[in-house]
Amino acid sequence: MNQEKVSTLLESVRDDVIQWRRHLHRHPELSFQEEKTAQFVYGLLHSFGNLELSRPTKTSVMARLIGNRPGKVIGLRADMDALAIAEENEFEYASQVPGVMHACGHDGHTAMLLGAAKVLSQVRDHIAGEVRFLFQHAEEMHPGGAQEMVKAGVTEGVDLMLGIHLMSHLPVGKIGLTYGAVTANSDRFDITIQGKGGHASTPNSSVDPVAIGAQVISSLQHIVSRNADPLEKLVVSVTNFHGGTGAYNVIPDRAQLSGSVRSFAPEMRELAVTSMERIIKGTTLAHGATYSFDYRYGYGSVVNDEAVTRSVEELIVDEWGEAVLLQLSPMMGGEDFSAFSDVVPSCFILVGAGNEEKGIVYPHHHPRFTVDEDALQDGVKLFVKYICKASAETSG
Repeated sequence: MNQEKVSTLLESVRDDVIQWRRHLHRHPELSFQEEKTAQFVYGLLHSFGNLELSRPTKTSVMARLIGNRPGKVIGLRADMDALAIAEENEFEYASQVPGVMHACGHDGHTAMLLGAAKVLSQVRDHIAGEVRFLFQHAEEMHPGGAQEMVKAGVTEGVDLMLGIHLMSHLPVGKIGLTYGAVTANSDRFDITIQGKGGHASTPNSSVDPVAIGAQVISSLQHIVSRNADPLEKLVVSVTNFHGGTGAYNVIPDRAQLSGSVRSFAPEMRELAVTSMERIIKGTTLAHGATYSFDYRYGYGSVVNDEAVTRSVEELIVDEWGEAVLLQLSPMMGGEDFSAFSDVVPSCFILVGAGNEEKGIVYPHHHPRFTVDEDALQDGVKLFVKYICKASAETSG
């Protein structure tokens, strides 16, 4: 493949990618509601030519670029949904949808994959195998769009997949990789403690669910500190505790707790469930209360395939130099790219998009989150150059 031509094409889409990202940022849509976003993506892909388009689900888009000779089928994924957050940025392209904004970089992910599709569609005759561009809906809301797309068959015949996430806590110009687990299993739970209400002056005639709930919360902390292997990563966090109606002299009859569990190893995930149930049951029984416990498995851990990750690392070093590459530890956050990495050897790549000099320092899901748009070109280049690398290896 003529690398000079590829470089020229990459430069030619730089401004387009920024404008596409800004358009998407102005018009965010929540999970499972990305109808206009999907229409926008579909229209652009259709204008590029050389792509076979389909709609695997109501709000997702898939484009297939078939090369002129046999080779690997490589999937490239971008998520498209926004969050229910009121934007506090004051850019000209700030969200025009009240209470909704792109606060996790998915507008950038979509724009980068569109840029890669435009470049690669213009060099189809030099591509071996197939490139499958997956524009995924609903990453932010379980059960997630990735799982729906896998069920719709988008990974059938795919040999490997790449996903990119822009990260505001990494400086622009850096690219991070993790071998093995990248993100955690991310689960949720709800606990209801049923006691017996009464007057605050006569607690002896009640079964106080607030006092029992406090003991449950305290005891749950022993799972990580005393039940789990200290060399394993596990988080059990109670994030909500509700009881009573606001009256100062009334003991309520029930209290509700909820929270999150994060883990990597499957055995730690199961340890959390069984230990929580044992603690809740024992504590409520000891005080004459009853309980309900609802534990919901969320996204699994994204796991990077060693061989695919090594090939991405080689590409980064060859194209950008070793100084750009960051070897990162696993994150406790969740990502539904796991639905793809569960069935296809994959690599999930973190591209730096923060810049202190520009004030781009806010974390993901913050109302002032944004990305350094210089990072968009890194993502486009990474996708395109990986396909070029794979096609060259097939020719060899």
